[in-house]
Amino acid sequence: MPRVTKSRREYSAHFLDRGKWWVAWTDDVPGAVTQGRTLREARENLKDAISLMLEPVDDKTLRSRSKHLVHEVLVL
Repeated sequence: MPRVTKSRREYSAHFLDRGKWWVAWTDDVPGAVTQGRTLREARENLKDAISLMLEPVDDKTLRSRSKHLVHEVLVL
């Protein structure tokens, strides 16, 4: 659970060294997962991922700004 301190929020971050890449995620924001070639890069990328996940999205605005919208089903 994020901790709020004076207009800042703190998130518990996890970093896993996978050889050439550092994988980063937080359980506080499901879906905020990223990677970086260095721990520093992974940390910055995770900050960006969390910010993007928490940013409100207006689906109508996204569609109107895009010249091409691709919708597809991915099967894994």
